[in-house]
Amino acid sequence: MRTLRRADAADIDALVRIRGAVRENRLRDRLSVSRADYDWFIAQGRVWLCDLGGQVAGFSAGDPRDGTIWALFVDPDCEGLGLGAELLARAVDDLRADGHHAAQLSTDPGTKAARLYRKLGWQEVGPTAEGELEFRLTL
Repeated sequence: MRTLRRADAADIDALVRIRGAVRENRLRDRLSVSRADYDWFIAQGRVWLCDLGGQVAGFSAGDPRDGTIWALFVDPDCEGLGLGAELLARAVDDLRADGHHAAQLSTDPGTKAARLYRKLGWQEVGPTAEGELEFRLTL
């Protein structure tokens, strides 16, 4: 059974595991995302996760401060089930409820994620200074 719900502190280890397991958009600097980051987003009620038969299969989070998507990651063993689109929609809904008129995110070029964002109507803005592709969605 598939359930989407808000994450809590007890889920952080599963979120970290998924973030470390992804095949694309891997962290260049493992220290750039800390436990305190997860704590903050969870305390703000910003992290959505997908529970698939009792296992965390993916998560997303929008940043209420600037309208960016902070996280969208799916366990590689659960790819292709539509979880990414569902989780992204929840994070976008949160940003819209926060009063943002646009959402932004970035990803590596040539990835499944980039194809998903285009398919979902995100517009490519251009490359970031780090060489990622930046996308924007009008809310």
